[in-house]
Amino acid sequence: MIENQDIRPAQVIGPLGEPLTVEDLPSPSTKRWVVRRKAEVVAAVNGGLLSIDDVLERYGLTLEEFASWQRAVDRSGMQGLRVTRIQHYRDLYERQFKY
Repeated sequence: MIENQDIRPAQVIGPLGEPLTVEDLPSPSTKRWVVRRKAEVVAAVNGGLLSIDDVLERYGLTLEEFASWQRAVDRSGMQGLRVTRIQHYRDLYERQFKY
């Protein structure tokens, strides 16, 4: 089975359209998570550059925290990762499915 093989690409397309490698990812000691850094980590997982387990261990994140980043990107793009706008984008998403 392919999912059991440890085949990973050398690079993926980052959130701004640029090539992204493991070396380009935020440092494991990152404490301040700006939108771009969160989006790069999500793009790395979505592209297969890192596994979710790798990300959780490398950055000390919880599964819930990383999953919230993925949901935000899926729903609203990079803008959804902005802490100051979370409630706004959540309300927009809920309204879409209400009507």
